[in-house]
Amino acid sequence: MDIINELDQIARKAFDDDDIHLTPESTADDIEGWDSLSHTNLVRMIEQHFKITFKSFEIMKWKNVGQMAESIRLKLAEKA
Repeated sequence: MDIINELDQIARKAFDDDDIHLTPESTADDIEGWDSLSHTNLVRMIEQHFKITFKSFEIMKWKNVGQMAESIRLKLAEKA
């Protein structure tokens, strides 16, 4: 499973919405209910799922799901 697909599954749980379909271009504006509080919860769920940790400055750089996925890919490569 690729990272975008895994993020899709995590987002569905985080937002309790099985109709969510993330793409690399998806942003918070595309998902109903994606606000600062739910973003924090989503990041926590991502960190738990992938067993990684992000620093605040890394999270602040994300403009879309593709950038989020790339950060995850880099973190996983560091662990390998």
